[in-house]
Amino acid sequence: MNCDDFGDIRPYTDQEAVAALGRVSRHPMTPVISKYLFPDLPASTLSHMLRGIGSVDQFQDEIMYAVVEAVIAKTSSGVTWNGVEYLKSLGDKKFLIISNHRDIVLDPALIQYMLKQNGLSTTEICVGSNLLGSKLVEDLMRSNRMIKVIRGIGARELYQSSQRLSHYIRESICSGRASIWIAQREGRTKDGVDATEQGILKMLELSGEGSFEEDFRELHIVPLSISYEYESCDARKAREVLLRRQGPYVKRPKEDLHSILTGIRQQKGRIHLEVGEPLTPEEIAAASQAGGNERYTLLREALDRRILGGYRLWKTNYMAHDLLHGSERWAGAGVYTAAERQQFEKYMAHKLGKLERRLDHRALRDIFLGIYAGPVTSREGH
Repeated sequence: MNCDDFGDIRPYTDQEAVAALGRVSRHPMTPVISKYLFPDLPASTLSHMLRGIGSVDQFQDEIMYAVVEAVIAKTSSGVTWNGVEYLKSLGDKKFLIISNHRDIVLDPALIQYMLKQNGLSTTEICVGSNLLGSKLVEDLMRSNRMIKVIRGIGARELYQSSQRLSHYIRESICSGRASIWIAQREGRTKDGVDATEQGILKMLELSGEGSFEEDFRELHIVPLSISYEYESCDARKAREVLLRRQGPYVKRPKEDLHSILTGIRQQKGRIHLEVGEPLTPEEIAAASQAGGNERYTLLREALDRRILGGYRLWKTNYMAHDLLHGSERWAGAGVYTAAERQQFEKYMAHKLGKLERRLDHRALRDIFLGIYAGPVTSREGH
């Protein structure tokens, strides 16, 4: 693959990353970030580390790994995972991870951390261009193997952009150059319902040159579930869902950047990653026998079964489900205690209490609870 064909969307080369990280080292926000990540070290620590980087691999190994470890230590009760053997069983083959999407930066960062911990190569990651409003964020993310997914363009341009992205993903995997991560939908799940958008699968097929069956088999699609005990940006998501119901929602300046920072700093409790069984040749063959959109529907349903089935349900999910439905079902089953439920209600009141008083707080409460209850409802629906 000729890098110049994808110059505006591909990750930075080593040379480009060195220049970009040099810019980041001089940014006025870098000492602030450094003090947050490494409070016991001088504020110049991160800038000094960045200036010593000579390649993307070195950046991931020496800085991003340490950053993710610091975030895990500061804001979680630990990260666990299952199913890594599915990835190892692929041997030297590159693969496409499709996961649910709850946090802008942490979802792919935690997947890279899991891969690294298990001696596997990291993937390139697909991120929407709307999140790259600042040069600082773009430099950091494209130095960290980020593929830019162009957003906010017209229908004709969107088709051409999707075709190009599809070609990049397919060539990366089939050439053995790199594995890829992409979310199951555009944007984060904000209502607690993880569902694969069929458009993602149609986009992947745009670059296929063989039969439907051949095109999807060669991508080695691996579903993955990410579960946070405390949902990233939960109150912010509830606010956005409410405002979208009331009319067109226009994001405030730097709102995405604030969501990134909130997701990183917020306490997340326990985190679990579940790698599912890759889509099987039999499933793909069965889908290929269907006509039209039904082919994509069958693949989407197979992915959703794995992703929803792999989602780890926490007490927060069950408590929210009972509170939303005015029920004692899960309390009666001994899943949680009255004291734990009271603590969760205090947490919710604290988070929603930070939002504007003019908003309908009864509706906000139901949306907030729905974010946590959604995985329970989805699991029961499958």
